[in-house]
Amino acid sequence: MDTREMVTPRNPCFSAQSPHIARWLSPFFLACAFYFLIWVPEDQPLWVSALVKGLPVLCLVVFLGAVAPEGGSTPLFQGGLLCSFVGDACLVWPEAFLYGMAAFAAAHLLYLAALGFSPLRPGLLLPVLLPAGAFLGLLRPHLPPALAAPVAAYSLLMALVLWRGLARRGGAGRGALLFAFSDALLAWDTFVRPLPRGRLLVMASYYAGQAFLARSAVGSPRRRAR
Repeated sequence: MDTREMVTPRNPCFSAQSPHIARWLSPFFLACAFYFLIWVPEDQPLWVSALVKGLPVLCLVVFLGAVAPEGGSTPLFQGGLLCSFVGDACLVWPEAFLYGMAAFAAAHLLYLAALGFSPLRPGLLLPVLLPAGAFLGLLRPHLPPALAAPVAAYSLLMALVLWRGLARRGGAGRGALLFAFSDALLAWDTFVRPLPRGRLLVMASYYAGQAFLARSAVGSPRRRAR
């Protein structure tokens, strides 16, 4: 039997897991609702703000531990989520922006390793790099000189994760695309011009992107095909 058939949503064994998956995802949705409902002011950087902001991501770590196959790329996705939690906490304090960016860069490295390079689909790389380069060109005049090189390196790493996510398609592609969109909104809102409801758009797309990436690990073709 073709191993690809084992990972399609129509597979009965996969479908039978849906209630179990939904049950373990419910804390994530509750944590997201809690964050948006209490809406901790950004001008009051407190540890409780960092915890509430990062709680949905921690719920995804638990979700993967409960439903994803052991071994394979699951620990890499969990590591990426934990690094993201550190990044979320750092970004609560403006003076810790570089530390937050470093934590998210580590998360993207782990996601890159988790997504792998098969199938390669090199034709997707240029359509990803060109818009990323154009956006960086628009952003760069507004960046402090000390951040120009780190933001450029981070943007390249994010573009590589987007390439690999799109190459994998499905939830991985949607997750990487939403994550990149969230990062672009955050950069524009922070360095160029505040966006109307910018924080809401940034966090909604960010949480959705992380959820899609985590969900893609449950039915990873890379693991099942081995």
